[in-house]
Amino acid sequence: MAAQFGRRLRRGATTTAVAAAAVAALSASQAPAAPHPDSAAGDRTATGATPSGDSAATGNSPYYTDLPPLNTPNKPGTSINLPVTGSAEAGIPASVLAAYKKAQQELAGTDAACRLPWQLLAAIGKVESGQARGGKVDANGTTFSPILGPALNGQGFALIKDTDGGQYDGDATHDRAVGPMQFIPSTWATWGQDGNGDGRKDPNNIYDAALAAGRYLCAGTRDLSLAADLDRAVLSYNHSTEYLRTVRSWFDYYNRGTHEVPDGTGVLPAGTDNSTSSPSPTPTPTPSPSTPSGGTSPSPDPEPSKPGGGTTPSPTPTPPPTTKPPTTTPTPSETLGSLENAGTGSLTATAGEAFTERVKVRARNTLGAPLAKTSVTFALVGETDTRFAGGKSTVTLATGADGTVTAPVLTAGEKTGTFKVTAVAGTTKPRAVSLTASVTARVADTIARTGDKALTAAPGAEFAERVEVRTTYKGTGVADTAVTATMITDAETPAENDKGPYFKDADGNPVRTLDLTTGADGLLELPKIYADDTAGTYTLRLTTASGATVTVELKVEAPAA
Repeated sequence: MAAQFGRRLRRGATTTAVAAAAVAALSASQAPAAPHPDSAAGDRTATGATPSGDSAATGNSPYYTDLPPLNTPNKPGTSINLPVTGSAEAGIPASVLAAYKKAQQELAGTDAACRLPWQLLAAIGKVESGQARGGKVDANGTTFSPILGPALNGQGFALIKDTDGGQYDGDATHDRAVGPMQFIPSTWATWGQDGNGDGRKDPNNIYDAALAAGRYLCAGTRDLSLAADLDRAVLSYNHSTEYLRTVRSWFDYYNRGTHEVPDGTGVLPAGTDNSTSSPSPTPTPTPSPSTPSGGTSPSPDPEPSKPGGGTTPSPTPTPPPTTKPPTTTPTPSETLGSLENAGTGSLTATAGEAFTERVKVRARNTLGAPLAKTSVTFALVGETDTRFAGGKSTVTLATGADGTVTAPVLTAGEKTGTFKVTAVAGTTKPRAVSLTASVTARVADTIARTGDKALTAAPGAEFAERVEVRTTYKGTGVADTAVTATMITDAETPAENDKGPYFKDADGNPVRTLDLTTGADGLLELPKIYADDTAGTYTLRLTTASGATVTVELKVEAPAA
């Protein structure tokens, strides 16, 4: 996972003091965690144990590389209870801290063998988003604006094509890491949680994201009180040993003490401000080779001694000057400000048919005027086989002079139910519109007999020919259609007949009304029909729930001499 920006360690260590701090912190971070006295090997079978997960939750996107300060909140060995005041870096915004502790409590009840410490969530939250941008969340724990990583387009980052139609990250072309814990949409689809009980799983909500991160870290049989399992958990979050060392540094720092600060007042990573915008990211470093099983991570070479027993830090090389190409700032009239529904009606269609409505949206600039030549990507999100013209599930078009653009015609597939149609414009600050569409099952509008042979039987005998009918909708057979078959009278208002042909129930008793259901392709063969001793011409009526009806003539007569 990653924030949308990531200061690389070697860029951030601009002074010898910071360089020395980095070495000390990285060395300390590799100390093994104390094993829990009750730790045991083998699979956990307790209710609520989390399933295993193998891929990186963040898509290995960039992250903050700031290290903790040299001075720790408390000296080693002192109490780790929360002090009222302390180092600014040790302060964690109130809602964010509450979310981490709530996640720890939840996991303690559902996956106790994992032994998740909230300080690990705090360390990852610090590295991924600077504790939700210093705690800029509302009363429910949701960030005031989405926290988005860079587009994972393969240009300096991993290549992960869109999996959510822009639903979470506003990008219908490539995925982006989302929220305080920086989940990519495909990972959130599997691991997303409702941590605050509002009925929603929102990656931009710190309670939801913290609980999801906790379950992800506890995957399989991990016991996070064991150093090896904790390291594996962190590396599953982002496959980088530099990432592991950075998280470990903050984990150790928070374990020495921390304190609560008001929301919105947390310390932001270096190089950022307290606005909703973020500086451009740098790529996540390529993961180093794994440490051999049973070994230890390599330590930095010791610094040469200096008088008095200290060390002399190596000088920091000065990077060569770079020349940035000139940038052109678009004017307000050229800048995308919003994307809105432009009067799209109800999106409903019957299976196999085209939708009568087409999705139409309008782009506006920051001044509120229509914005032409803006690329808009329409995408279908959810369990559906509905497609745009040409069998496409996504299509990109440009707005016209009035700022509007209309998606191609949608054709419903065979899968019924609801899904989303999203429209996304913009890349730096995407704007999105999401509409609900539904596909309903076909309802038979016709029922007809498949044959035309006369149906005749002698009194007291059975009809030799079986009656077969087919229900259709616009010529296409409709399976599972309810059909009622009734022997009726010839009265002006027909009623069930009490004489003439009949069916038999399971006990062999005569019945003159049956409720039946069509099979594949709408076909239905009726049970055998029997004649009583009364000769004459009778009527069998078959009716569907939608009102489609067909009548069949039945004759009971003695055979010719």
